[in-house]
Amino acid sequence: MTEPSKDAGLIAVLIKRFEEQRLPVALDLKKKVDRGETLNDLDIAFLDEVFAGASELKPLLDRHSEYHKLVGQVMSLYQEITEKALQNQKNE
Repeated sequence: MTEPSKDAGLIAVLIKRFEEQRLPVALDLKKKVDRGETLNDLDIAFLDEVFAGASELKPLLDRHSEYHKLVGQVMSLYQEITEKALQNQKNE
């Protein structure tokens, strides 16, 4: 299998996982912090996993600039969640 074929398959799997697993959790976390709540250990573990995975995907993303805008939007969502969670924690 050529590298472009491998990349296409991997990207398809990653998008499916994002749509079915990570995005719903991220949106729930966003609602949670928007209500003024803080993150629990499971929430933080989820975000740690997301950020670790993102750094591992850098070589793939470097080869596929067409996904940079999407990845930027997703990372902005995670940044909003973490910033709001930190603010909520400070306000406790």
